[in-house]
Amino acid sequence: MNDVPQPLEDKPNQPDIAAPSALPPEEIDRLTDDIIAALKTVYDPEIPSDIYELGLIYRIAINDDRHVEIDMTLTAPGCPVAGEMPGWVDTAVSTVPGVRSVEVRMVFDPPWDQSRMSEEARVALDMF
Repeated sequence: MNDVPQPLEDKPNQPDIAAPSALPPEEIDRLTDDIIAALKTVYDPEIPSDIYELGLIYRIAINDDRHVEIDMTLTAPGCPVAGEMPGWVDTAVSTVPGVRSVEVRMVFDPPWDQSRMSEEARVALDMF
């Protein structure tokens, strides 16, 4: 079993998405799409945009055993929901069919900045 995630893409302002070697590509794509959809249901209560579009998700790894690892950050280290948001992410991703377990790690390197936001988030926040 190969539990070392392999990067699928390396795009600026997008999370690194890693995949296992044992799952078929169609299953990787489905899981990835469903995980991203789940992440888009989680909002920072102070910002009217979801955490995925804000660029707070730095890495998604789906291991051979369908264990999902997510590295995420916050818009600011002193965010009032810092202690709660990883639980929200865990709960959302745990509902994805086929996901066996989730581990959410809070990281602050590199620091988040507005360049990580998607065009959708920029429009929602009126930031051009």
